[in-house]
Amino acid sequence: FYVVTLDAVVVNVALPSVGRDLGGGLAGLQWVVDGYTLSFAALLLCAGSLTDRIGAKHAFVLGVGVFTLASLACGLASSLLWLIAGRVLQGAAAAVIMPSSMTLVRHAYPDAKARAHAVAIWALGGSVAATSGPIAGGYLTALDWRWIFLINLPVGVLALAIVSRSPSERGHATRFHWLGQLSAIVAMASVTYGAIEAGQAGLGAVQVVLAFAVAAASTLIFVRSQRRPEAMVPKELWLSRNALIAFAVGFTFMVGYFGLPFVMSLYLQQVRGLSPVATGAAFVPMMLVGLLLTPFSARLSHQFGPKRVIVTGLVAMAAGLVLVAWLVPDAPIAGFATAMTLVGLAGPLVSPPVTAVLLDTIAPRLAGVASGLFNTSRQLGGALSVAVFGALLAQADSFETGMRISLVLAAVIAIGAAATSLSLHPRA
Repeated sequence: FYVVTLDAVVVNVALPSVGRDLGGGLAGLQWVVDGYTLSFAALLLCAGSLTDRIGAKHAFVLGVGVFTLASLACGLASSLLWLIAGRVLQGAAAAVIMPSSMTLVRHAYPDAKARAHAVAIWALGGSVAATSGPIAGGYLTALDWRWIFLINLPVGVLALAIVSRSPSERGHATRFHWLGQLSAIVAMASVTYGAIEAGQAGLGAVQVVLAFAVAAASTLIFVRSQRRPEAMVPKELWLSRNALIAFAVGFTFMVGYFGLPFVMSLYLQQVRGLSPVATGAAFVPMMLVGLLLTPFSARLSHQFGPKRVIVTGLVAMAAGLVLVAWLVPDAPIAGFATAMTLVGLAGPLVSPPVTAVLLDTIAPRLAGVASGLFNTSRQLGGALSVAVFGALLAQADSFETGMRISLVLAAVIAIGAAATSLSLHPRA
């Protein structure tokens, strides 16, 4: 889980170096990020069903194996197109790893209280990766940006060796919904493409209008396809208020949590002139907050209730985003680093509790599908934040203006998620 999450964020600090070596403007660099997150999001839907069909252990082995090979391809990339293709393959493999890992946790800990602690430990990998990604990326990029991918190779081999010792469980028959899966992929890809192209060609460009039209039509097809008995999204999930809120929070949370490192990494290097290492160092306070608080996430949820903890985390994120936007452009780097700690608080306060609420809400037989949907919402939020924020940066009068608009927009979305979370009804 650490390397899967790391590869979603570690590339941000390396983007200027990748651009110098392989070429490509802002749109190309956006695809280096979104090639991963988009395929991750789009294939998570069927990856959850795959996990249920072949069993969590077998799905996990498949995902880790492909992820390791894709990381090697990225590290050896000789062109931007090659790198983007490798990133797409990485994301597809990560889509298989995520629900299978969550399902392994669900099966190993049937007791709700014990499962909450297990989820917190599981989430520690993702939380630390999300916050340490910039500093890790800075040091690896100082050596060579290719190391941000090649470092995954020994980790993948070790993970395969360890999981081979765990017991296997039987899968159960699930029907693959081709129409739902394909329409979801087309919808996500089209809206992301349209947002990225809007930054380069403008909202009125033919390709942008066409992309958004295709996205709307594909979304309608997906929604209509879910009315069938063999739908990808079981009816129980559509009718579960906790599940729907968890999906919404997953999406909105990642807009700020993923979008901030993207814009700040570019800003600190391209506008303020910092090195990759110095840029990564600016994220250290944010990293430490996530590292230190995540192990206590389950205890805080048990003491104060998951709803209160989730709302507090989202409000802290909104405050941090607004503060960073207010500090632009002349604040010292230490000021930005301090403000970003508020966003770092949201990692342990939001992600583990909302994951635990989701797993405690649904039946065990739906764990794979629910996990896939939850992480689809998260990755789609991250992909769209890069696409939209990049478009705002490209269209604004100055980088600082585009950055301010992006961060304030993310803050408004976080407040909306906090208000929605007030309707959660976790089980006692």
